[in-house]
Amino acid sequence: MAWNLKSDRPIYSQLVEQIELLIVSGIYPAGSKLPSVRDLAGEASVNPNTMQRALAQLENDGLLYTQRTSGRFVTEDVERIMQIKNNLAQGLIKEFIENMRNLGYDTKQAIQLLEKTAEEEE
Repeated sequence: MAWNLKSDRPIYSQLVEQIELLIVSGIYPAGSKLPSVRDLAGEASVNPNTMQRALAQLENDGLLYTQRTSGRFVTEDVERIMQIKNNLAQGLIKEFIENMRNLGYDTKQAIQLLEKTAEEEE
């Protein structure tokens, strides 16, 4: 996976978001084992301590859990994964609406344009 990290925001929070995306998209399905901290840090080209901090945050958020001798795993709580997925989707929708308002569209116009574009994509 290509880790797309930018310098405009803390790396740790970007790692949290990208790992959430990997989980909700099914790349790391419920119950699956994550690679080690060092392996993930190497893939992302970040310090292992930064990756550890991101994984600890995801554990605090209930998306990951640790088994002492086996490593970190994605939660098997599908409802929790769906909750995170919905939160991410709502964030994207709010960002879209804000961007459309900046272009001069009201919410209704933005939705109409979205529907039209979706129909054209199908």
